[in-house]
Amino acid sequence: MTNKPLQGLKVIELGQLLAGPFAGCMLGYFGAEVIKVEPPGGDPIRNWREVKDGTSLWWRSLGRNKKCISLDLKTEQGRDLVRELLKTADIVVENFRPGVLEDWQLDPESLRADNPNLIYARISGYGQTGPYAKKPGFASACEAISGFRFVNGYPGEAPVRPNLSIGDTVSGLHAVMGILMALRSRDQANANGQGGGQVVDVALYESMFNLLEAVIPEYDGAGVIRQPSGTTVTGIVPTNTYKCADDKFLVIGGNGDSIFARLMVAVGREDMSTDRKYASNAERVIHEADIDLVLANWCAANTLAEAMAVLEEHRVPCGPVYNAADMMEDEHFKYRELFEAVEINGESLKIPALLPKLRSTPGGTEWPGPEVGSHTDEVLQSLGLDSARIAELKTEGIVADA
Repeated sequence: MTNKPLQGLKVIELGQLLAGPFAGCMLGYFGAEVIKVEPPGGDPIRNWREVKDGTSLWWRSLGRNKKCISLDLKTEQGRDLVRELLKTADIVVENFRPGVLEDWQLDPESLRADNPNLIYARISGYGQTGPYAKKPGFASACEAISGFRFVNGYPGEAPVRPNLSIGDTVSGLHAVMGILMALRSRDQANANGQGGGQVVDVALYESMFNLLEAVIPEYDGAGVIRQPSGTTVTGIVPTNTYKCADDKFLVIGGNGDSIFARLMVAVGREDMSTDRKYASNAERVIHEADIDLVLANWCAANTLAEAMAVLEEHRVPCGPVYNAADMMEDEHFKYRELFEAVEINGESLKIPALLPKLRSTPGGTEWPGPEVGSHTDEVLQSLGLDSARIAELKTEGIVADA
């Protein structure tokens, strides 16, 4: 098996739902040993959306490569077992409401003496400090307050959300980025004989705030509040989505000056390619409606395939709007190995590969998301517990079997 870049690192994943588990999924995909601690009933995502044979298909992807142990953290014995796990861990990822792990004495300060090298990634709605820290922080609300939702949708209408939990996923990515930077810092500290652990404080609303490009300086420097703009992007022309003759949608990005000239030649409007009033982006913004009308009419007269063939011949960036079926049929997606097959109860299931691609030490899926408590015995035995003691914990309801 090819070496993976995070091999040798032990991660304890606490918490449920998406942000923390997605961070754990990324770390496990690239080689870390991820031990997921679940309550006796398991992570709720096991039962969300499309369920097959009692388990959601989403979980088979999100829970890949994880060793699942079921502990009741509401009991002192369950918390004691987690403390033992954390003594030898490199990283913990948690997304409990701020204050819960302090109450259980599983917070960074309580663990520092036993493991000064522990990197403690905390994901919450509003961060660990500040007046909003204790507020419930689901991604939907955090996307709203971050400013992200405001610029989505059409002017005068309710803001639109993507049909994805994007705030959770982006926060998981921020947690992974913070963890990797903290690992680098820890290596430097340990080289100097110091303990190098630290807290990585990730807030869902701040992760989305991080995506806002020039929204803040444009307001502070020019008094401009960026508004929602439908399928376009404010101040960049042309970039839009157009409906083709076969009712399929095509995105065209022709906003570079030379690209715009080629685009106009491609759609049969060479006159516009040389007209000075369209020569720069600033001038095209003024005439956005005229340009969009030309492109909309041209797309409406061509099928998606016909339009793309012409635009690609003229080196104009464009792309079809794909759904899941389109992606799985596309030869480029297949060539780039964006789908991995796992076996569930004797049946093959495709799940998405995780990115980025590393040529020398790539990540990969070793096993799909397992059943609740699948690795309970293995993990507890690694702590020195014998079979009799593990059986007692199961009888007492402290741990659960698969």
